[in-house]
Amino acid sequence: MRPEQNTDPSPDFLPEAGGTILVVDDVPDNLAVLGALLQPHYDVLAAPSGTRALEICSRGPVPDLILLDVMMPGMDGYEVLEHLRWQPATRDIPVIFLTALDDPRDEEQGLALGAADYITKPIHPAVVLARVRNQLEIKRAREMLHNRNLDLESEVARRMAENDMTQLVTIRALAHLAETRDPETGNHILRTQGYVRLLATRLQAHPRFQARLDPGYIELLTRSAPLHDIGKVGIPDHILLKPGPLGADEWIIMKTHSRLGAEAIELAEGDIEQPVPFLALAKEIARWHHERWDGSGYPDGLRGDEIPVSARLMAVADVFDALISDRIYKAGMSYADARKLIEAGRGQHFDPDVVDAFLSGFEAFVDIAEHHRDVHRALSSGGT
Repeated sequence: MRPEQNTDPSPDFLPEAGGTILVVDDVPDNLAVLGALLQPHYDVLAAPSGTRALEICSRGPVPDLILLDVMMPGMDGYEVLEHLRWQPATRDIPVIFLTALDDPRDEEQGLALGAADYITKPIHPAVVLARVRNQLEIKRAREMLHNRNLDLESEVARRMAENDMTQLVTIRALAHLAETRDPETGNHILRTQGYVRLLATRLQAHPRFQARLDPGYIELLTRSAPLHDIGKVGIPDHILLKPGPLGADEWIIMKTHSRLGAEAIELAEGDIEQPVPFLALAKEIARWHHERWDGSGYPDGLRGDEIPVSARLMAVADVFDALISDRIYKAGMSYADARKLIEAGRGQHFDPDVVDAFLSGFEAFVDIAEHHRDVHRALSSGGT
C-alpha cells in the first residue's frame, strides 16, 4: 500500500511509464512502501536480500534499474553492487542506493563503487520518482547513443567495403589496360599478386622485415602489386610486341616504363587531396621493381636496402613469372630451371633474404603458378 506518512507526488514529478525496477530491502514494510509508489508507473520486482537480488538478475531479463538498500544482514548493498559490476549482463544497470546512513563518506563509498545515485531515508515519494525517472532517462539515452554508434559503425564498414571494392576494380582495370598492350601476359597479374603476398607473409617474422611487414602493409602491397607494369602503356607497340630481342636503343625505351608508371601514379596522387597509402606503395613498386641488389638495375641504380622492400619483393615475383611464362620470342622454362636462376641471382640481382624466402616456399610458388596457369601453357606438354 502507499506510504501513509507521505503525500502523493506532484504531477511534475510523475515519470513516463515503462521499465522494470528491482527493489532490494530486508525490511518487508520498506518493500511494500516502495512497491506501492512505483507500481503505477513501472513493473516492480522485490528481493528481501542481496542474495535473492543476484538470483533474480541472473535469471534474466535483467531489470532496467535497481533500488538497493545498503544496510542488510548477510550481503550488504555494497557487496551486491560489486557482484553486479563483475557480471557483463548486469554491470551497466543503474543502481540507486537507499540508506539511513547520512555520513558523506558512506555516499562517497557507494558512488565510488559505481552507484548512479544515493537516496537517504526516510524517503520522499517525489524525490524517489524523480531520481528513478532521471536515471532511466539517462540509461535510455545511453542505449540510444550506443545503438546509434553501432548503426554508424555498420554504415562506415559498409562504405569502406564499397570503397575497397571500387578501389580493387579500378586497380584491376588499370592493370588490364596495361595487359591489353601485351596480351601474352595472361594471368601475370594474379600470379605476381600471389607471389608477393606469399613472400611478404614468409618474411613477416624476419628481423630485417618485421617492422615493415605488418598485416596492413601486406594487404596494401598485395593490392598495389598489379600496377607494377602500368608504365608499359606508354611503350610503342613495335617495341613492346617485338617478336625477338630488343636492340640497344629499343631497350633504352623499354626501360622507361618504370619511370612512366611511377609518374602516372604520381599524377593520380596529385588529383587527390589526401594521401592514399596504396598509391604511394604502387608508385614505389612501379618505379623500382627493376632495381638490383648490387646496384646494376634501373631506373635509378639503387642498391641494397636503398631499394624499397615492396620493390625487392616484386623483383623476385616478376622475374620468376617472366621465366616460366611463354612469350612470342621464347618458351617458358620449367619451374626447376627458373628456381635455379633465381637462386643464382641471390645477392646480385635480388635481396638474399627474399631469395631465401622464395626457396623455402618454392612449392607454394609452384602451386600459385599452377592455379593461375595461362591456357596455352596448361595445354602444352611442358612440365616442372
